[in-house]
Amino acid sequence: MKKIRTGLLMAAGIFFLVSAGISGEKPGIVNFDNDVVGGPAKTFSSFVGTWYIDRDDNNVVYAVDGRKWMRGTMSAGIADKAKALYGDRYAEFLDNLTAYKYFPLTIYQGINSFNGGRISVRFKALSGRIDQAAGIAFNIKPNGDYLVIRANPLENNMVAFKMKRGHRSVVQWIRNIPIESKKWYTLKVVIKGDKAEGYLNDKKYISFQAEGQIDGKIGLWSKSDSYMIFDDFTAQPD
Repeated sequence: MKKIRTGLLMAAGIFFLVSAGISGEKPGIVNFDNDVVGGPAKTFSSFVGTWYIDRDDNNVVYAVDGRKWMRGTMSAGIADKAKALYGDRYAEFLDNLTAYKYFPLTIYQGINSFNGGRISVRFKALSGRIDQAAGIAFNIKPNGDYLVIRANPLENNMVAFKMKRGHRSVVQWIRNIPIESKKWYTLKVVIKGDKAEGYLNDKKYISFQAEGQIDGKIGLWSKSDSYMIFDDFTAQPD
């Protein structure tokens, strides 16, 4: 798989990550192989939860680690990260994001706004007594609203959530899906206009219509004490 090369630029004391060969018009593929184990991912900005580069045997992966999870854990340097993403509107984004402290969130930096195409990632649940949630967040707005489709091996289900004005609501809930911990799966979201579909290992389980055109930033999502690892993140705009 082609490696992603990233350059690091500094402007006005804020670090901006620029992914070579990635833009809103080109596919982005991230396998984390060029990242430093124990450090942050070069192509993501984490806002809630503990995210870092980890290992799965000899494979380099991206982890969200909730083993020491406490409600209200916000990532370090979130103000600068928010400024890099949303400029002068960063305060509004952070004010609303604090309502979602149960839900670790990291935002992909390679595409400014995703309004159609496919987003996929491989995930494996390592542990979590309350939750083992792996999700793809999309339609992430400057005010902190977003949509997410997630899978959960503890509950054997997939759910689409709407995060709006500090409240989470269920859009669609599909039960009795066989998902095992400590096993790799591929989660995929397909976006067409105002419609979103969720797939697990290429089988469609979720389908719903959003409130208007889907167009926003994208990222990875989890919940509470989940310890999950991710690999082969792909964002392919239409």
